[in-house]
Amino acid sequence: MITSLIVLLLGLVLLVAGAEALVRGASKFAALLGISPLVIGLTVVAYGTSSPELAVALRSTLAGHTDIAVGNVVGSNICNILLILGISATIAPLRVSSQLIQLDVPLMIGVSVLMFFFGFDGTIGNSDGVILFIGGVLYTLFLIYQSYKENNPEVQDEYIKEYGTSIRMSWSQGLTNLLLLLVGFALLLFGSRLLVINATKIAQAMGINQLVIGLTIIALGTSLPELATSVIASLRGEQDIAVGNVVGSNIFNILAVLGLSAAIAPGGITISTAALRLDIPVMVAVAIACLPIFFTGNSVSRWEGLLFLSYFVAYTTYLILDSTEHQSLPWFSLVVTVFVVPLTILTLLIITWRALRARRQRLISNCTEGKEQRE
Repeated sequence: MITSLIVLLLGLVLLVAGAEALVRGASKFAALLGISPLVIGLTVVAYGTSSPELAVALRSTLAGHTDIAVGNVVGSNICNILLILGISATIAPLRVSSQLIQLDVPLMIGVSVLMFFFGFDGTIGNSDGVILFIGGVLYTLFLIYQSYKENNPEVQDEYIKEYGTSIRMSWSQGLTNLLLLLVGFALLLFGSRLLVINATKIAQAMGINQLVIGLTIIALGTSLPELATSVIASLRGEQDIAVGNVVGSNIFNILAVLGLSAAIAPGGITISTAALRLDIPVMVAVAIACLPIFFTGNSVSRWEGLLFLSYFVAYTTYLILDSTEHQSLPWFSLVVTVFVVPLTILTLLIITWRALRARRQRLISNCTEGKEQRE
């Protein structure tokens, strides 16, 4: 078992290294094309940092371990919002783009609900997977089209500053980026193989459900690239990339990762009762919670980041207590259900109401000032 744990950690290291190489190469191609920072965060960076989830999900699906694939996607989405956004916002308050509030976050909520709807009968079938995957392709094409339509010159200016006076990529730069992409892809495939095989061995040795392993160890491990990217982006003031990375990654995980896995799996992917009862509803709930938090002041404050982190600790604690059948589980569940969740809902409703009232007052004030100026 110790050997399996060491090799599992090696798989995580390879996943992170592969994602880093993949993101570096892909980001430079995106910058060359003049794609805006938000769209880079929603697509290139998000998809690149989600590539470990894709590699693990496909590998585990083909190996017949569909619980790991589902747990990986659901756990990663929960981890992305509660842990990664929580840490990033605690380091520095995050500014949220209006596009995220108006389009991308509602879409994240919509695809999360759609996943729950598709899996409600216990299976996400092949046709469901195809629908999800096509949705991911259309969403990506829309974002790229929208970015070109905006014709943002700032990214090209940054590219010129980094690579020289010409925005044309030289042969050496092109080959370097291509090599980074290939190396990153190879590391992801090999790392995912080590991760799935040894996580399965550990789960069997400890008697832990594969779904719990996917929701915790593998989900946290494959979310490390998102964590590193968002934290570094937050420290550097690249807030569009920090938030866009999380939202785009969650959308990609459901539409592309889960969609492709369900499309190629014989008979589709089985969704366990435990996932339908707790984990997928939690994923939907944290996605919905993003909307009022992002809407208030178009930002994620430090206290809201700490709120996300506290819920991540509570969720992880519940999984551990449940998997070990600890005697304190009923009391813990009672406290969370009766006190913590209602208090959080009430808090979100209050801050949303205050934000709406403040915006209404600003609108009335602006209209009054405009009327006085005309008179």
